[in-house]
Amino acid sequence: MQVVISETKQELGRRAAQDGAEKIRRALAARGAANIVVATGASQFEMLEALVAAEKIDWGRVTGFHLDEYVGLPATHPASFRKYLKERFVERLPRPLGAFYYIDGEGDVAAECRRLNEVIAAHPTDVAFVGIGENGHLAFNDPPANFETEVPYLVVNLDEACRRQQFGEGWFPSLEDVPAQAISMSIRQILKADAIVCSVPDARKAEAVRGSLEGPVTPQVPASVLQRHRDTTVYLDTASAALLSR
Repeated sequence: MQVVISETKQELGRRAAQDGAEKIRRALAARGAANIVVATGASQFEMLEALVAAEKIDWGRVTGFHLDEYVGLPATHPASFRKYLKERFVERLPRPLGAFYYIDGEGDVAAECRRLNEVIAAHPTDVAFVGIGENGHLAFNDPPANFETEVPYLVVNLDEACRRQQFGEGWFPSLEDVPAQAISMSIRQILKADAIVCSVPDARKAEAVRGSLEGPVTPQVPASVLQRHRDTTVYLDTASAALLSR
C-alpha cells in the first residue's frame, strides 16, 4: 500500500485521477480493453471531475461497473448512485463508454446480484476507484464486514453510522429516509482488482483512515483489508491524514 498526501482535496482528486487514468491507458495498451469499478459519494467529487477530463483514453474500449447502490431507491432520487454516476461520470465523458453496468436496486435484488455476478466474472477489473467511509466501510460493506464470501455482489445491511454519514452529507432529508439495505460489491471482489485507487478527503474521515492504514486488518474496520492488496494507493488530504502517526 502506498499513501499520497496532498494539501487540498482538489490536488488529491487530480493526483488520484492521474494515477487511475494512467492505469487505464496501460490496460488499453496491453489488452486493447480496460475494465474499471467506479465509486460514488462526496469523497469522489474532485477525482471524477479530473478523471473525465483525462486525455488519451479511448473510453469506447472501457467497460465500467458500479460499486454499490441502495435497495429500493429510484434512479430519479437525488441520492441514487445511478443518477450520480450518470451525471458526474458517464454522461460527461468525451465519448461513450463501451458499456457501463449500473446496479438496479429497485426490483428483485437477488436476480440483480446474479446478473451482475455473471457479467463481472467475464470482466476482470483493471482499476477500482474506491473511498473509505466514516465507519471504515469499503463500498457498503459495513463492520463487521464479510471478508470470506467469494460472491461478487451481495445485499448488505447498512449500520447506523453509515446511514448517519449519508444523511450528514445531505443526500437525504432525514436519517429515517436513508435505506437500510444496499447491493454492494464484496470485499474479495474489490481485492481482485489489479490496482485500487482510493480517494479519502476531509477531517471527518481521519479516524477511519488511521484505523484502516495503521490498525490491524479486521472486519471491524473493513477498509483495513486494503493493507493486503498488492497495488493500492490511498490518496489523502492533510485533514484526512491528520491522525496518522507516520
